[in-house]
Amino acid sequence: MLGKLAELVLFGIAPMILGGLFIPGAIAAEEATISGEVSYRERIALPPNAILTVRLTDMSLADAPQSVVAEQKIEPAGQVPIKFELKLDPAVVQPNVSYVLQARITVDDRLWFTNDERHAVDPLKPEPAMLVLKMVKQDADAPPALFDRIWLAEDIEGRGVIDNAQSTLSIASDGKVTGSGACNRYFAQASVEGNSIKIGPVGSTFMACAPAVMDQEQKLFAALGKVSAYRIDGDGKLFLMDANGVDIARFAGAG
Repeated sequence: MLGKLAELVLFGIAPMILGGLFIPGAIAAEEATISGEVSYRERIALPPNAILTVRLTDMSLADAPQSVVAEQKIEPAGQVPIKFELKLDPAVVQPNVSYVLQARITVDDRLWFTNDERHAVDPLKPEPAMLVLKMVKQDADAPPALFDRIWLAEDIEGRGVIDNAQSTLSIASDGKVTGSGACNRYFAQASVEGNSIKIGPVGSTFMACAPAVMDQEQKLFAALGKVSAYRIDGDGKLFLMDANGVDIARFAGAG
């Protein structure tokens, strides 16, 4: 048995001894992990096809192409803050080398967000990384802003809306909410953080309208009370979602 063990060691096959049994196969070195979050300051939601790519790169040679040491691609990216976790073999980490984290969010192969500052990291002694990206995409194709415009309801709780009974929503940059329920004017206060949104109790005028119109209005008020997040898709539609991520109302930009 000792002769066989020596032979295995000679040929670079390190055995693992478990309870007196020899199991061929080298013991793999533990992986190093770099984790953190990616966010940005703009109050817009990412479309469903957004992709986040986080890389650890070797920046030691300024006149040479960047060497990617580790990479994670999150597809779909979801909404910020987006957690990431890079895994790498510690054996590839070289001494006296400058390593930095780079993150970018793309949509249809077009760059929307990236970090414009170097985020140096020690791959073998990493601390949680908080990467705040800068918006690059600012052309006419960018999602429209949530604030200071009128949104016209197209669907409430999956039941559509009455063609001649317009329910609207407007959120000012200070969080003031106003609109027409379909019969009455209403008002509330919203708190918006990233793509999260909470709307406080709704107050309204006291006009009476046809039962179907009043029913639509009450459904809108109920939906506003349940909203937890929002997104604006590539067609410029505003979707309000509940705490489970289910769409509860859809709006089109009306002004």
